[in-house]
Amino acid sequence: MEAGNHTGVSLFLLLGLSEDPELQPFLFGLFLSMYLVTVLGNLLIILVVSSNSHLHTPMYFFIANLSFVDICFISTTVPKMLVNIQSQSRDISYVGCLTQVYFFMAFVGVDDFLLTVMAYDRFVAICHPLHYMVIMNAHLCDLLVLMCWFVVLSISLFHILLMVRLTFCVGTEIPHFFCELAQLLKAACSDTLINDICLYVATALLGVFPLTGILFSYSQIVSSLMKMASTEGKYKAFSTCGSHLSVVSLFYGTSLGVYLTSAVTHSPRRISIASVMYTVVTPMLNPFIYSLRNKDVKGALGRLLRRSAFCP
Repeated sequence: MEAGNHTGVSLFLLLGLSEDPELQPFLFGLFLSMYLVTVLGNLLIILVVSSNSHLHTPMYFFIANLSFVDICFISTTVPKMLVNIQSQSRDISYVGCLTQVYFFMAFVGVDDFLLTVMAYDRFVAICHPLHYMVIMNAHLCDLLVLMCWFVVLSISLFHILLMVRLTFCVGTEIPHFFCELAQLLKAACSDTLINDICLYVATALLGVFPLTGILFSYSQIVSSLMKMASTEGKYKAFSTCGSHLSVVSLFYGTSLGVYLTSAVTHSPRRISIASVMYTVVTPMLNPFIYSLRNKDVKGALGRLLRRSAFCP
């Protein structure tokens, strides 16, 4: 292929999940359904939390923010995939590809940091219940969310600025259904050593450190619960962590599955299929986890639906 500067490359080719034309209608229907379920489910969570005064607490404030990020997260990748399937095209512009990389990294990072902040919230609620509302005041909650966005957007912007200096070949093919940073670096025609080093550092910042914070918070929670004399009290306290633990397990479990898949197999197609779990399935399941495992959310959702049914 003819090599050229990135300024001369206007299009990349996204190979998608399958090249079989008979499979395209099925993929379109499947991902459209998953996208709609994800958006509607998370919008419902946001609506329930915002409309019910009993849910105006730090925990539900973070849940609503997580739902918003999940909507943005899946909207970064799936709509473009659906457009390409429908138009029978694989094209994505150079600017569109870098934009997708930027927002994908940003929303993954914010998702990760929010899960860490939510673990800290549960730590304060269980280990320091008498000072919970003083510590987790509205100002601190807003500050924590803003810090998540600021740190992650800055890191993502730094990666994009490093990407701009790379050159790509005309007709570059990306063996994925969206522009993923690691795949894009593999497709570059110039040296990517600095980019690779920064990617490893970002992985530590956005993955290892937040996970360490989550594990530390829950180690303190377990230690505090062990000191409780009442079994009922232990169960009631830890039950408030059930939904969060499920989401954390799903998020890190699917991410680890993609990492192990890429380590075991060199097939880009299999890696793409594994990536569907944390890019599409996880945001779709999160609202179900929080609504089905949480009595307060189920109660507020029921009241909201009843009011909607009786409204003319």
